[in-house]
Amino acid sequence: MVRLAIIGCGGMAATHRAQFGELGSRLKVTAAVDLDLNRAREAARAVGAPHALADFRQALPYADAVLIALPHHLHHPVGMECLAAGKHVLMEKPLANSERECLDLIAAAQAHKAVLMVGYIMRYHPLVVRLKELIDEGKCGEVFHLSIWTEQYTRVAEGHWAHKAATLGGGQLFSHGCHYIDLLLWYLGNPVEGCHTGTNFGTPWMEREGTSDVFIKFESGAVGYHGGTWGAKGSRLGYAFHAHGTEGMLELDFAKGRLSFHCDGKEETLAESETGMKHAARQMAHFLDCIQKGAKPVTDGPGSLQGLRVIWRLYEAERNRTVADLRGLGLSAPWR
Repeated sequence: MVRLAIIGCGGMAATHRAQFGELGSRLKVTAAVDLDLNRAREAARAVGAPHALADFRQALPYADAVLIALPHHLHHPVGMECLAAGKHVLMEKPLANSERECLDLIAAAQAHKAVLMVGYIMRYHPLVVRLKELIDEGKCGEVFHLSIWTEQYTRVAEGHWAHKAATLGGGQLFSHGCHYIDLLLWYLGNPVEGCHTGTNFGTPWMEREGTSDVFIKFESGAVGYHGGTWGAKGSRLGYAFHAHGTEGMLELDFAKGRLSFHCDGKEETLAESETGMKHAARQMAHFLDCIQKGAKPVTDGPGSLQGLRVIWRLYEAERNRTVADLRGLGLSAPWR
């Protein structure tokens, strides 16, 4: 039985704790931590944790592992202390706000023989996984274009940390788009070059971009695209993936919970899945496997760092009005 402390009881923690009941035979939440002690108490009651605390250090004696769901600029200092105490860490994305901080966390996990896993929750969605399998099997032929579109309205209270580039780590691309850069690299392999353009027009509460468009060319010749916005007051596509190949198109429609193949005007349903946040439980189960069985996280620190390096190079190229050189990056590429 793994004892888990939740550090940060805001929105992201709520996403995870809704699924803890499915893992009751393997996991016991022993502490909920938040600077707002009332929020910590509410979270502790919801998951049956015996301890509600305002200081994460006080939770460490009761935990084997921690889920860190804090503002991004706190990932590094809190993660470093937890790893130094020998605790396994499931870090909400992104891993940290700078390359140096990411490297620190990876080195600390290795030094203390602790699991460091990044919460790229979409990697555990059954339809996202099945799409990867179908691409690899050649269901749609050779993929030449894969697009990932996300539209939502995300606005929090005035002065919230998520509005500021220094605490968020960037803008919408860094905070939310990191999920989908990770997926593009997973689906298509090593990138070669790319460009990004973003704007806070339509999302004036954001210091940096609230709407983001990315194009990446890969070694195979395929092009990957991610478009995302936090300013969508209306939505039709919602979250949608389209993989165009030489033999047809694979479509993942999250609203319908359906994965389909399209060719010659015909549609074939290949897989369907439940809606909701079941993949949160799958992600947590994998974290437990890594702790209890010695498995390597599929969303580990080095892979996460390579994905963030792509974003940082895209940001730099945007500032310089050039095309980003992305060679040497990729989830399986040498990262040291």
